Amino acid sequence: MIEIRKAMTGDAEEIISVMSDAEQSGFMLFAPGERKMTPEGLGKFIDLINSHTKSGIFIASEGDRILGYMIVQNEKSRRVAHRAYIVIGVHSDSRGKGVGKALFTSVLSWAKQVELHRLELTVIATNEIAVHLYKNMGFEIEGVKKDSLFIDGQYVDEYYMARLL
Repeated sequence: MIEIRKAMTGDAEEIISVMSDAEQSGFMLFAPGERKMTPEGLGKFIDLINSHTKSGIFIASEGDRILGYMIVQNEKSRRVAHRAYIVIGVHSDSRGKGVGKALFTSVLSWAKQVELHRLELTVIATNEIAVHLYKNMGFEIEGVKKDSLFIDGQYVDEYYMARLL
């Protein structure tokens, strides 16, 4: 059974492993092997982001194994305090098994509780599986960021997606 909870400092090493695996897909902001993280550094980031009322790092787990993560980042400026930007990653062994849906379902409920009004994300336009998931979770494409990323010698577009709560 998939359980969703806020990450803790002690989860950092396994979250790094999931992030590294997710980046191997080629559909993340960082290229495979590009990002260098340490458990200590990520642990500090977890503590920092979780200390903010409308931000958090959430993990999906089954038993002791972390299957995926979702980072929700909110800014405190009054004009944008109602919104948060999200990043999601799921380990390749767990894709297509409801992990992303479970993360979204839990985070959407939490976001309403902390009175967020808008969740935003970007996704590589050719990542059809992710786009399908996001649409199923109520996100809509609001725009296209043309030639937003440079991957394998080519410029690629990103969709800018959001959901109002």
